[in-house]
Amino acid sequence: MNKRPGFPIQLSQTGAAGPPSKSKPSVPARSGLNPGVVLARAASSVSGVGLDSDAVRARMVQKLAEQGVKDPRVLEAMGLVERHCFVESALVNQAYEDTSLPIGLGQTISKPNVVARMVELLCQDATGKLGRVLEIGTGCGYQAAVLSHVATEVYSIERLRGLHEKARANLRPFRLHNVHLIFGDGMLGYPKGAPYAGIISAAGGDAVPQAWLDQLAVGGRVIAPTITSAGHQALVVILKTSLGFERQVLEAVHFVPLKSGVA
Repeated sequence: MNKRPGFPIQLSQTGAAGPPSKSKPSVPARSGLNPGVVLARAASSVSGVGLDSDAVRARMVQKLAEQGVKDPRVLEAMGLVERHCFVESALVNQAYEDTSLPIGLGQTISKPNVVARMVELLCQDATGKLGRVLEIGTGCGYQAAVLSHVATEVYSIERLRGLHEKARANLRPFRLHNVHLIFGDGMLGYPKGAPYAGIISAAGGDAVPQAWLDQLAVGGRVIAPTITSAGHQALVVILKTSLGFERQVLEAVHFVPLKSGVA
């Protein structure tokens, strides 16, 4: 894999606010963890009540496990990231409900279950942490934060400058040194960081752009909502092999449309 280039757009530590008082330090994902162990640890760390407590996230993680999320790396990451820090103050009471919420500019933060499902698909068949991953559509920065716990490096590209700046502000207090935010056209991918072990998209188009497939490493996979031949949007997994691409169509989903250009 190519050496990572330097980026002036990497989140700066200079003048950054300290991490939220309840934040936990980043911990490496451990592929040997049993989901039950993760849930037990989450429950044992419960302290206090309220939206910034471990208790609320522990309940969310428990619900995700009940809904079928099995990967301990993903459950652990979902328990570490404080979702309420990525939504508007008026919506914090709904931050840990399994619902999408508006984040401005006609965009939304995906439901916790959808985030966990897509990240779990991205991690499928990988041992330990993923390598370098590319996220299409930074949004408010929540999914990038989750990805930072399951991948060695995260490159996240956003076409809307307002959301790009919002994500920078949201993520800065957490000092996630392996997250790199880029303002640009996600349909073009980000060739300077390629090849990627995985590409995950928060927007759906008629087809997966060829640029993403070109920037994917052999053995890597794209997880993206895509319009099927039946005219419905569904979650699609594309695995890149030495012989070509393997495509799998999964459940129906509803994501914002994938658009080109910047705004």
